[in-house]
Amino acid sequence: MGYRILKPLFPLGNVYLTAGVAALELDPDHIVRLLHRHQCGDWGDLGDEDKQANDRDLKCGERLLSRYDTEAGPLYVITERDRSMTTVLLRSEY
Repeated sequence: MGYRILKPLFPLGNVYLTAGVAALELDPDHIVRLLHRHQCGDWGDLGDEDKQANDRDLKCGERLLSRYDTEAGPLYVITERDRSMTTVLLRSEY
């Protein structure tokens, strides 16, 4: 079985977890893996239209959104357009 190496496409800036995500007490390595996927353009469990929008927004310097379905429920990762900040949050906190 092969694997691919993901290369970061943009800076994350400061990374924040919302109170809801912090309360889940997830393995920090799991959060780091999701952030790495997001930073490398793996938008997770978004629909094709939203993934295409992210690909376009990455080139134009717009806000980026990923969704990852986890055992704890869906987690969203948002990087602001100026790339100064990335937030991991629950759907209810969006």
